[in-house]
Amino acid sequence: MKCPFCSSDNTRVIDSRPADDNNSIRRRRMCDVCKKRFTTYEKVETIPLIVIKKDNNREQFDRSKIEAGILRACHKRPISVNKINKLVDDIETEIFNMEEKEIPSTVIGEIVMDKLKGLEAVAYVRFASVYREFKDVNTFMDELKKILDK
Repeated sequence: MKCPFCSSDNTRVIDSRPADDNNSIRRRRMCDVCKKRFTTYEKVETIPLIVIKKDNNREQFDRSKIEAGILRACHKRPISVNKINKLVDDIETEIFNMEEKEIPSTVIGEIVMDKLKGLEAVAYVRFASVYREFKDVNTFMDELKKILDK
């Protein structure tokens, strides 16, 4: 493992333990050259999941895209980083538990919206407004009414 500070290959593991999600291992490492410490995470490599986009293009599943969308939706909302990370972990677990090799982006979007709805209403509406591409205020209001009716 290369040191992120000095790019040396001489690093060693100081501590190793299960990460919070119990699906990965957290390792504390120290560089033998610059003596700085850093953390790495080791995960089981899964079968590559292909996402089928709206235009029928295919690309490899990228967790960071889900994370970025949720972070934008939760911007300036009272939601902790831990809750956001757990939400992304839950979404990723649900997607991989489907055991599909290809999954439409629409299915992923619906899973994200379902999880956000349970977390925070404003974040849900923000995400839905971008995901569903609301064309006008009436469409936006219809979605708000659905939330208020529940």
